[in-house]
Amino acid sequence: MRSIWNGAISFGLVSIPIKLVNATESHSISFRQIHLGDGGRIRYRKVCELDGEEVPGAEIGKGYEEADGSVIPITDEDLAQLPLATAKTIEIMSFVPAEEIDPLQMDAAYYLAANGATAAKPYTLLREALKRSRKVAIAKYALRGRERLGMLRVVDDVIAMHGLLWPDEIRAPEGVAPEVTVSVREAELDLADALMATLGEVDMDSLHDDYREAVEAMIAAKAGGAFEPTEAVVEPAGGQVIDLMAALEKSVRAAKASRGEAGAEGGAGAEGGAGAEVTPIRSKARAGAGGAAAAAPKAVGGKKSTAASAKKTAAAAAAGTKKKATTGKSAAGKSASGKTASGAGGSAGGSAAAKKTGAAAKKAATPRKRSSA
Repeated sequence: MRSIWNGAISFGLVSIPIKLVNATESHSISFRQIHLGDGGRIRYRKVCELDGEEVPGAEIGKGYEEADGSVIPITDEDLAQLPLATAKTIEIMSFVPAEEIDPLQMDAAYYLAANGATAAKPYTLLREALKRSRKVAIAKYALRGRERLGMLRVVDDVIAMHGLLWPDEIRAPEGVAPEVTVSVREAELDLADALMATLGEVDMDSLHDDYREAVEAMIAAKAGGAFEPTEAVVEPAGGQVIDLMAALEKSVRAAKASRGEAGAEGGAGAEGGAGAEVTPIRSKARAGAGGAAAAAPKAVGGKKSTAASAKKTAAAAAAGTKKKATTGKSAAGKSASGKTASGAGGSAGGSAAAKKTGAAAKKAATPRKRSSA
């Protein structure tokens, strides 16, 4: 890889000659501006505002424009004479845990390559020291006419440097967070955790730019004359979320289905503690109360029949001793039938009715004995 800067790492009294190599590259597809009438390229010309003449690159320099509009020329020689200690040196200032670096500060990334055989030993020393300490180095360096902040860390067996924005270049997030007060339920957090667990595992090497591939295929088709434009399928934009729980459950099911996991149709399952269909517990309670209410009339009915039997028993007792015995048997049979009719759910009510029936029969029979005597 071609180096874009040569210098040295200043590590205390140790100097490590290095070459700066770009660690990233852009695969974005760039387009030219053309004249739609004939396809001719549209170019930008650098023209002097004073004489209207086009100026070649060799005659173009730098200048600082002041508030009143006047321009002060600045040459490369002027900048080279500034007392910049980091002009050709990456000066390490401190070592800190990587967690202390805000990702918002991350900028361009570079690889630092050892420049020459003599640089191999100190380069390896710094690399192994960074590995063992599990820290990153904070350094200053100068590139493209300005001093910058950097972070050195180890990637495989190479020292990489990330350009960092200066702390005062990070804007405070004022007025960005929602201004309304929102409360989040535990069940919603559980479903969010289930969705994160489903989507969280991905092979980073499998990710690629689908749009760029589509553009390249379109360009190849147009170049071959076989391109047929098709209407793009645009998914409708999401509206207001009416039921957050339902949206989370649907997202978990869709994520699991896309991964081919079993039980995707059944909802979140054990993860998140909620399923696709929620059975209201309150309706079950109402149903149970209704069942008890429905069983109550049977017990009431049993009491009515018991009272009627008692009346019939008292009337039959007036006929004589022989009919008393028959009435007693009839009352016992009716009380037994009341037990059978009430079933398992009303056995307690039936037995209570039988006891009341027997008590009523004895009560009705006792006065008749005294009157006959």
